Amino acid sequence: MWLRAELNHRHMDFQSTALPTELQSQIVDLHQKINKKVLLLYIIYINKVYKIMIMKVVIATHNKDKLKEIKKGLSDLNVEILDLSSFPDIGAIVEDGETLKENALIKAKCVHEKTGIPAIADDTGLEVDALGGKPGVYTARFAGENCTYLDNVNKMLKVMKNVENHKRSAIFKTVIAFVDSKTELFSEGKVKGLISKKIKGLAGFGYDPIFYVQEEGKTFAEMTIEKKNIISHRGQAINNFKPVLSSYIKKQQTTKESA
Repeated sequence: MWLRAELNHRHMDFQSTALPTELQSQIVDLHQKINKKVLLLYIIYINKVYKIMIMKVVIATHNKDKLKEIKKGLSDLNVEILDLSSFPDIGAIVEDGETLKENALIKAKCVHEKTGIPAIADDTGLEVDALGGKPGVYTARFAGENCTYLDNVNKMLKVMKNVENHKRSAIFKTVIAFVDSKTELFSEGKVKGLISKKIKGLAGFGYDPIFYVQEEGKTFAEMTIEKKNIISHRGQAINNFKPVLSSYIKKQQTTKESA
């Protein structure tokens, strides 16, 4: 229709505007009722307003797999999501906290201080009962500094080799932290499972091939990303975080509108 043609001519489309889907639908209905030029000017103007109101957040991780899951989980919020590829000067962040919450906060604070943009970070830990809750905060470097996913998996299989099935229980936990100049927000997610005796599945990352979820009869690596995001520790943390962040965004927008 003419409206889409005009937007395309201006290198715009509904998908690239900041307008919420509901408002886009209302605009499409309006195009038959009012002057075309007036409607087009209205779209351009209101889009600029929404772009001013929309919140930018930066995901504080260099881990592309984590980034993919977090971006997907937050995709339905009215936020512009940035990542550290936009800030190449930010290198590795030292995670020296004693808890997952402390490490998530360290990363979010560091990125916020360096960018001036609200930051979201997470930290994840695998707590294996037979290992007294280890590796915990050392989950990502269980096999040593600069280790690979496979290094960690192989070490876990090795240390758990002689552990009986009923003693292979574990919990995966994720804590998400949000930081801006005045606010700190948190959420948590966790899921119970077992450490399998061998690698199963090709999807996912990290310990996914050996973290077996009994209710599903599969490891994380045997699930689709959509299914994993519903039941996983990070998926739950994101889902718990979304209403908290959404409420915060609405308060910020109300403040801007009344200023």
